[in-house]
Amino acid sequence: MSPLTTSAFDLPDRLAPKADPALIARDEQHFAAITESLEQSISELTDRLDAERRAPGGTGRQAMDRDAEIHRLTARLRTLRRFGLDLCLGHMVGADSPEPVYVGRLGLTDSTGRRLLLDWRSPAAEPFFAATHANPMGLASRRRYRWTGGRISDYWDEVFTADGLEGHAALDDQSAFIAGLGGNRSERMRDVLATIQADQDAIIRAGSRGALVVDGGPGTGKTVVALHRSAYLLHSDPRLGHRRGGVLFVGPHRPYLAYVSDVLPSLGEEGVQTCILRDLVAEGAGAAIETDPDVALLKSSADMVKAIEKAVRFYEEPPTEGMTVTTSWSDVWLSADDWAEAFEAAEPGTPHNEARDQIWEELVTILRDKHGGDIPPDLFRRSLLHDKELVSTLDRAWPLLEAADLVSDLWSVPAYLRMCAPWLGPDDVRKLQRADAQAWTVSDLPLLDAARQRLGDPEAARRKRRHEAVLAAQREHMAQVVDNLIQAASDSGADGDDGEGLVTMLRGQDAKVSLVDESELLTADPDLLAGPFAHIVVDEAQELTDAEWQMLLLRCPSRSFTIVGDRAQARHGFTESWRERLERTGFDRIDVASLSVNYRTPEEIMVEAAPVIRAALPDANVPTSIRSGGVPVVHGSVADLESVLGAWLAAHDDGIACIIGDPAFRATPRVRSLTPELSKGLEFDLVVLVDPETFGEGIEGAVDRYVAMTRATRQLVILTSS
Repeated sequence: MSPLTTSAFDLPDRLAPKADPALIARDEQHFAAITESLEQSISELTDRLDAERRAPGGTGRQAMDRDAEIHRLTARLRTLRRFGLDLCLGHMVGADSPEPVYVGRLGLTDSTGRRLLLDWRSPAAEPFFAATHANPMGLASRRRYRWTGGRISDYWDEVFTADGLEGHAALDDQSAFIAGLGGNRSERMRDVLATIQADQDAIIRAGSRGALVVDGGPGTGKTVVALHRSAYLLHSDPRLGHRRGGVLFVGPHRPYLAYVSDVLPSLGEEGVQTCILRDLVAEGAGAAIETDPDVALLKSSADMVKAIEKAVRFYEEPPTEGMTVTTSWSDVWLSADDWAEAFEAAEPGTPHNEARDQIWEELVTILRDKHGGDIPPDLFRRSLLHDKELVSTLDRAWPLLEAADLVSDLWSVPAYLRMCAPWLGPDDVRKLQRADAQAWTVSDLPLLDAARQRLGDPEAARRKRRHEAVLAAQREHMAQVVDNLIQAASDSGADGDDGEGLVTMLRGQDAKVSLVDESELLTADPDLLAGPFAHIVVDEAQELTDAEWQMLLLRCPSRSFTIVGDRAQARHGFTESWRERLERTGFDRIDVASLSVNYRTPEEIMVEAAPVIRAALPDANVPTSIRSGGVPVVHGSVADLESVLGAWLAAHDDGIACIIGDPAFRATPRVRSLTPELSKGLEFDLVVLVDPETFGEGIEGAVDRYVAMTRATRQLVILTSS
């Protein structure tokens, strides 16, 4: 980065008064210091990163610490190189201090320790976002910058005291902010950190214990809050660091994840795992939507997920008859009580397939104690493996199970389903049966997930046995090598009995272990979405079924959640309160925060959208728009679609449009084509609804129309065939 040789300000002619040196000279001076410090920081970070990469890898905790440091340095370096001067969001001036405090995406100090940028997530930065005229939080003024291409294209001042007018442009406090809300959109969510509002900031900075519900209608910034809260919590709460489990962010669909993919990296956080619910289960990628709503409803209950426990327990019953076990030395009687004792050895919480090894080890112990004598455990264990009746009896009583097989049995063996879910009536059991038991649907995913969590990976158990066999063979071989070396050393008289040297070292057990080459042991790639996570953020959470909530609760034992949604946008209805819904699914500590200001959708559009949802849901929480776009909603014929798009594209060099409701329309780089459901959580400059009355009936149809209408930030066009 070269020193600042030109002004950081690139204000258009219409904003010439703002270029007055009296207003910006102090900023220019500070930016010069930031530029110099950034150049030095990048150089130092690069050197430190190179040194860490050249350093020996180490083992155990040392290797983990080195990897963590490399990750931290890489992430910070990437952020510094990505932003440069535009790390700075703005500054605030205290009522008792004339020196401005500059707030940035990251904290930054110069070589003397002088603070140049205050990290936005620090408590001291809170007034920059949260101060209002009603509660100035000790501020005299606040300035926010708008950066374009690395230079400031606009800025605006908010003044909280009479003294705060000095040295400021004294603009209408919110004019620039509100004008910016109607700016052009792109394929990625734009950067809004500098314009976080007080109501949003309060939720971002709320504590992480228990579940925090962020309830708000379209355009209230729920997604903004969810993403920035993820970054804030990782920075401020040591309980949520990557080593403690980190944060999982769950979005509603794939286009949404693509839309928000740039936000967390822009905030300096690259370790947050993001996914949709389908990603949590291997079968999710190919799962179809359940066509029968009755079947979907039956599978959506938390009780059905709990039935998996009984389904697994069916395969964990000890044999009720004793047997004679043959060893290389004698026969030993294994009674039914001995079987029961061995089965009780499985530690609570151990996945079924992994617990089998615990049971086997307990059987070995019981039989060895009964046999008596001084037989080495490994030798006795190998002898038992040759008793085919013993091994096959254990395999039948506690078999290795696949989750897919367990769940498919529920849909193909009525008696098994009745046993596992006795509350189901005969008609329910019949409805749940299907010809292709493994033709997975989205409604099956919570059950598959619960089964996989409860069973564990059968291959993991097999790998563990193979690994132990390899290690045992290596240790046996190395023990022989060590014995030979010791014998050779003794024969040559080296280090006789002085207690030091080669012979003593080789006799040590640590030496034998260290000689084993564990690089031969293959390990499976870790499942990054398996958890446990320290905190989970869920956007568009109103759509989750009780069964789907179980998928997430399994991954977050602490029940620390940020839950973002709008009951009025639930496609299948949401008649309960958030508290009632979440308590039923297993949450215990629940707080609810509401957002009621619509920053995105112009008033002209909300005037038409509100009656659409209130016709189906009279008590819908419709937010209040704070701006008027000056563009009325246009109604026309489907035949006008091409001309509408052509006129808009000709008049706008930037921005993104979306056609909702016309699956035949072929998308282009600047015109998307989505279903109402896949438009949820997104926003576009122009939205064209095609035959919205065909979106559906009842609550589902009303919600889809409401959601689609409120995706527009500037213009809405509604086209019908009639």
